[in-house]
Amino acid sequence: MKLYLSVDMEGITGIPDYTFVDSSKHNYERARRIMTQETNHVIEAAFQNHAEEVLVNDSHSKMNNLLIDEIHPDATLITGSVKPLSMIQGLDESYAGAIFLGYHARAAQKGVLSHSMSFGVRNFYINDVAVGELGFNAYVAGYYGVPVLMVAGDDCAAMEAEYLIPNIVTAPVKETISRSAVKSLTPKKAGELLQKRTSEAIHNRDRIEPLVPPEYPILRIEFMNYGQAEWANLMPGTEIEPDSTTVRFQAKNIVEAYQAMLVMTELAMQTTSS
Repeated sequence: MKLYLSVDMEGITGIPDYTFVDSSKHNYERARRIMTQETNHVIEAAFQNHAEEVLVNDSHSKMNNLLIDEIHPDATLITGSVKPLSMIQGLDESYAGAIFLGYHARAAQKGVLSHSMSFGVRNFYINDVAVGELGFNAYVAGYYGVPVLMVAGDDCAAMEAEYLIPNIVTAPVKETISRSAVKSLTPKKAGELLQKRTSEAIHNRDRIEPLVPPEYPILRIEFMNYGQAEWANLMPGTEIEPDSTTVRFQAKNIVEAYQAMLVMTELAMQTTSS
């Protein structure tokens, strides 16, 4: 059995604000150690429950946060960017399930450090379904027939996962007080929870269906300001919806929609404040 693990940072135990997730800030090195430890808890539980292979994809920011010299020696790590499928790089039909660790709620929703890929995005829509990173990544997994077995992060990410994916196992390691304050388990207690829930998720995998994306999906991205929409609209095949900051793209499948989202959000980040 092969398992896939996508690891973000904002939903890791004890992380309340940007000083932990920005590599230029003073709390970042602390955060990446905890991130690596939590990843190891999930990997260890996976191997204890008959996984033969675990692929880990570092999925935060420049995607080079996990300390490879401290990662479980039997796992394999994808690190660095640019990656064609970003947070879901390396996933294919050969995996029995995916686990999302360190995840957060989508943009414009309650949750610690909630956002969707960049802070210029207010909403992603696949047809009429609002999704964040969690939902978009789950759709891509579903395209390959892979169910998301577990989501670990803050309580709001857990609720988002439970809304999207029936029977999914969640591991909320902290409760949201505000977007930059949390009530958190300690790393030791969080590790125990992650190991327990990973075991439950693997045993529960036959009850969890892949989140199957629509055929020929329409991707709609609502940006914070019109300048961001203008930049995103430079991508061929897009159009700005009238009287809005929403850019639309008709995709041939969810993978094309995902890559279009990556391009459009990168373009939108070129917008300046002045």
